[in-house]
Amino acid sequence: MSIVNKNPRISDKIFDICNYTFLSLVLVTFIYPLIFIISASISNPDMVFRGEVWLLPKDITWEGYQLILDYKDIWTGYRNSLLYVFVGVPFSMFLTFTAAYPLSRKDFKARNLIMYIYTFTMFFGGGLIPTYLLMRNLGLINNFACMVILPSAVGVYNIIVTRTYFQTNIPTELRDAAEIDGCNEITFFVRVVLPLSPPIIAVMGLFYAVGKWNIFFEALIYLTNRQLFPLQLILREIVTSARMNPELLEGMDPSVIEKLTRITNSIKYGVIIIASVPVLMAYPFLQRYFVKGIMVGAIKG
Repeated sequence: MSIVNKNPRISDKIFDICNYTFLSLVLVTFIYPLIFIISASISNPDMVFRGEVWLLPKDITWEGYQLILDYKDIWTGYRNSLLYVFVGVPFSMFLTFTAAYPLSRKDFKARNLIMYIYTFTMFFGGGLIPTYLLMRNLGLINNFACMVILPSAVGVYNIIVTRTYFQTNIPTELRDAAEIDGCNEITFFVRVVLPLSPPIIAVMGLFYAVGKWNIFFEALIYLTNRQLFPLQLILREIVTSARMNPELLEGMDPSVIEKLTRITNSIKYGVIIIASVPVLMAYPFLQRYFVKGIMVGAIKG
C-alpha cells in the first residue's frame, strides 16, 4: 500500500508564493492607473495639479464631466462611433467566418496558398501614400465606407484564430454525417458550424467592436469632414489642444473660460473614462467566452 504525501513540497509552496506575488504586482500595475484616472477626473483640479490626488478622489467635483457633456461634438463622435461599430462589426465578422471556414477544411486544396498570401499581408503593405491614393481613387475619402468596409474590414490574425477554432472543434465526422442527411455546405455552415461556435463568435465580436470603437488612424488619414469624425478623433482634439472648440467659447463669460482652462486636466481624464465606458460595460458579459475562445483558437494550427 503506497503512502501519498498530502503535504505540498517546499518547492511548490515557493512557486505559489512567487506566482501570487507576481500576479498581484501585475494586477496593481493594471488597476492603479484606472483608479487614478477615475479619481482625478472627479477631484478638485487644483489638488490634482499639485499632486495631492494619488489614489482616492479629493474634494469631488463634476465640473469636468459637465463641460465635456456640454460639448456638442462629443455626442456627434459618440453617434458616429456607435454607427461604425454596429455596421462594421457584423460585416467584418461575416468576412472573417466565411474566409476562415473554407481554410479550415482539409479538402480545400488551395488553403495553404491562400494562407501564405494572407500571412504575407501581415508583414508587408503598400505603404501609407499608395494606400491613400488608392482610397482617393476609389472615392472613399470622407466616406462612411472607409470606416467600416475598407481598409480595416478584416484582420488576418482573426482569420487565423477562427480557422484554428474550426479545425479543433468541428470534427470531420460531423460534416460527413450532415452530407449523408443531404445537407449542403452553406446549410452546414449556418445551421451546424455557427451554433457550435459561440466562444469564437463572442471573441471576434469583442475584437472587432473594440477595434471599431477605438478606430483612430484611418479616421485621421481619410476623414476631414467633422460630421464623420469618430469619438476618438474628437477626444484627440480635446486632449491635444487642451481646450474646447472655439465655437463653444464664443460668447462665454471670461470667468467661465478661466475655469475651463483651470480644469483642463479633469477634462483630459474625463474623456478617457467616457471613451472606455462602453468597452468596460460589454467585457464582463463576454469574458467567459473570451478566455475560452482565445485558448482553443491558439492551441494548434
